[in-house]
Amino acid sequence: MAKRSGDLQFVCSHCGRTESKWLGRCPDCGSWNSFEEELIIAPTKGAQPLSTDEEPVSLENVVVDPQFRYASGISELDRVLGGGVMKGSSVLIGGEPGIGKSTLMLQLLQSAQRTSKVLYVSGEESPSQVKMRAQRLGLHLGKINIFCDTRLEVLEKVLPSSKATLIVIDSLQTLSSDTLPSPAGSVNQIRHCSNALVSLAKRLGISLFFVAHVTKEGTIAGPKVIEHLVDTVLYFDQLPSGIRLIRAAKNRFGSVDEIGLFSMDEKGLHPVANPASFFLSDRAEGPLPPGVAYSAVAEGTRSFLVEVQALTVPAKSGFSRIYSDRIDSARVTRVAAVLERHAGLRFSDQDLYVNVGGGMKVGEVAIELALALALYSALTQTSLPKDLVSFGELSLSGEIRPVGFIQRREKTAKELGFTRSLVSKASKQSSLTQYGARTIREALNAIQEMH
Repeated sequence: MAKRSGDLQFVCSHCGRTESKWLGRCPDCGSWNSFEEELIIAPTKGAQPLSTDEEPVSLENVVVDPQFRYASGISELDRVLGGGVMKGSSVLIGGEPGIGKSTLMLQLLQSAQRTSKVLYVSGEESPSQVKMRAQRLGLHLGKINIFCDTRLEVLEKVLPSSKATLIVIDSLQTLSSDTLPSPAGSVNQIRHCSNALVSLAKRLGISLFFVAHVTKEGTIAGPKVIEHLVDTVLYFDQLPSGIRLIRAAKNRFGSVDEIGLFSMDEKGLHPVANPASFFLSDRAEGPLPPGVAYSAVAEGTRSFLVEVQALTVPAKSGFSRIYSDRIDSARVTRVAAVLERHAGLRFSDQDLYVNVGGGMKVGEVAIELALALALYSALTQTSLPKDLVSFGELSLSGEIRPVGFIQRREKTAKELGFTRSLVSKASKQSSLTQYGARTIREALNAIQEMH
């Protein structure tokens, strides 16, 4: 039977799948207890087209604004966005409560108001509350306009008449439309309102920023279709060291490999311009503690040094367990297995604890050689040279394979006082004293010769 207006349906709050009855688990995304009851409404007028042309045109005849991308005034945010804010683009930024999303958006409007007309749409705070925060941050309030109504029908009238070219909507979950009977924050409301506003922004050339909540799993709340709808998806995280980190999960206008780093105080967020040594621990004179190795990580156009820490203790329950949340546990298991097979080390009766100094999560393969050296150092209680940095991919056959951006990594290491590097034999020579190794056994022999 066809669905009629006024009937009930059940919608998955994660992926947007609809069912005629409640299900405990979504067949599409696999999430449990995510179906919510909603009323079916009659079809409404669809979103307006993104272009006013009534007939197809040649790409050669399309006129591109030379100022299609402009700087936001916040260097770390521009880096993650791909060089600046795109006109007509939509950006979704999500993060935990209190991490600084609203603060960052206010600072963005403050920086952009020099060249653009800006508007802050608040659905969670009153104008006086927003003003108090802006005053605490020391922002110039004269050119930052605020509007505290998140009804779609009102916004569709206000946004064009405001002539604003940069608009922040805080937050996505407060949007609602009078044509839908479901409450604000429901799947239908978020999907319908987001689609309408993104289409409006593209048609008018407005740069639109949505602030979103995250679930307890760390993903942006709401249906996944919203992430496909917008141009850029940013995640705002806080490291254990207190540093705020922005990373792009999707970016139609730039790379997803870039990260932005911010420190925060009572005056707001401040870009960390040179993070090369930010994740290194300051140590007194003397040898390194066993279980510590240094590596250079490349993130987009920048590189910085990280401290890989490892600890091995006899297994308490009769079988080995791995505790690692900064480096994937599967990678730690694989590297330990390679060391057992090709270097003669025994980890099967040890509990392994692995960490990265500063709380940085590292996912690239270049960390594997440093991880292997840290595990070797922890198991044998052998300190590694303090001026040694290492990077390389470790294969299952025990080979050390070269990684990209060798010269850039070693340049960063040299600037921080490192004088020696241990890399794959196939890597090019650099200004550091370079030790090349074809296998992990050769690498461990080189470590012993350095002492």
